[in-house]
Amino acid sequence: MSDTTKFIEAINAGYTFSAGSITLGGAVLDGSVVKGTFVKAPLSTMNRHGLIAGATGTGKTKTLQKVVEELSKNGVPTLIMDIKGDLSGISQPGVENPKITDRHTKIGLPWTTAALPVEFVTISGEKGARMRATLTEFGPVLFSKILELNDTQGGVVSLIFKYCDDNKLPLLDLKDFKQAVQYVTNEGKDEVEKDYGSISTASTGTIIRKIIELEQQGAELIFGEKSFEIEDLIRTKDGKGYVNVLRLTDMQTKPKLFSTFMMSLLGELYEKLPEEGDVIKPKLCIFIDEAHLMFDQASQTLLNQMETIIKLIRSKGVGIYFITQNPMDIPASILGQLGLKIQHALRAFTAIDRKAIKVASQNYPLTDFYTVDELLTTLGMGEAIITVLNEKGNPTPLVHCMMCAPETRMDTITDGELDAIVSKSEIASKYNEVIDRDSASEMLKRKIETAAQQTQTNQPTEQSNNQKTQESPSESKKDDSNFIEDLSKNTMVRQVGKSLVTEVTRGIFGMLGIKMKR
Repeated sequence: MSDTTKFIEAINAGYTFSAGSITLGGAVLDGSVVKGTFVKAPLSTMNRHGLIAGATGTGKTKTLQKVVEELSKNGVPTLIMDIKGDLSGISQPGVENPKITDRHTKIGLPWTTAALPVEFVTISGEKGARMRATLTEFGPVLFSKILELNDTQGGVVSLIFKYCDDNKLPLLDLKDFKQAVQYVTNEGKDEVEKDYGSISTASTGTIIRKIIELEQQGAELIFGEKSFEIEDLIRTKDGKGYVNVLRLTDMQTKPKLFSTFMMSLLGELYEKLPEEGDVIKPKLCIFIDEAHLMFDQASQTLLNQMETIIKLIRSKGVGIYFITQNPMDIPASILGQLGLKIQHALRAFTAIDRKAIKVASQNYPLTDFYTVDELLTTLGMGEAIITVLNEKGNPTPLVHCMMCAPETRMDTITDGELDAIVSKSEIASKYNEVIDRDSASEMLKRKIETAAQQTQTNQPTEQSNNQKTQESPSESKKDDSNFIEDLSKNTMVRQVGKSLVTEVTRGIFGMLGIKMKR
């Protein structure tokens, strides 16, 4: 039996699936596409996460685009990070050209244009539906991380969150948190120390300075209402999954804002989505471009939490895909959890590069048909080595693949095209309204003013002072009772854009977890 025959049998056996699948391209042996050998990935294992890697200019973005198209056509919604601005073209049908025709002739598959339902979303000043989260939902762990606080300062943040939780003071935005810090440091210091312990003014001073730095980076756009509801990411239209393009072109110099928001989103998805177990197809797939931004300067604690959520969130029907230049950008503990691996060419300009390629080649299954480390440096543009998980969860044979071309535009869109899409958006009008509700800032200011007024009225004479001093415990208790009663009428959950919440817990990232009573 010839090597070609063995190759065809191995590929057809490894990449033939009984249920739904997406087509990635055609198998290559000895530099040529072998007709009739198509490389596919089963939908049922697309929640097992994945990696798209390769040097600049090797075709990573177009591969991401093609995978997203295939998922959308199969009714799977996606969220993609558009950091460089070159994924907006997915909102427009593609245009055939001779290179596309030649590529698909070699693969043996027809090429057609596609029109997909697309929403543009943003966490900054870009055009699109605003994705926000309240500080209460964000939680003390991630908020401390974004402020780059040490353990002691992070403990103060957790104490303030706890105080506000206990006293039904909604933390919606940075203004609320700054007011809470000032209150526990000054007017409310005795009250807080009695029930929660002492707070160092040096720590609160550092926290305030860090918040001001954060405000200067535009973080006020992330925190507040309306809170983005994850259900709006999981939508379909005419049987096609929505492609949600998160525009991040103005966030390249603010990796901590980006990475922390993404971890917040993953935590919220994990906390709120029901268990799915084995799925026919994913409920949502998330594609994180420039994935090294997620892990640069991350603490070991946060990496451990990320590893945990990667392991667990697949049971909620969510797949996470990292796009980066080198697999070594992803921590080994997380890299080992990724089922689909698409590796484009790597460059070997130095001895360090060659060593890195040798290590990268060891992340793939053994093969009798390729010398992987050599192949990695000779792959052409739009070619990759691939392995996926089959329907039983086992890795498929490693295959050199000529990738199918995207069916949507492989270029950016114009401002006019972007405006037209945003103006017709079903969710932009819902989230682009800025709401500033009565929250911790206003409530604490009123409490301070009430205390000041009581102090002024308790002065007239020494006799009345003594009398009022004797009466103050019960009067104070009554005032506090009325204050708490007033707060309870504006339930905490309504203030953070939710409703009917009766129990508050902190989840996997220290974020707000909500339990409903029926």
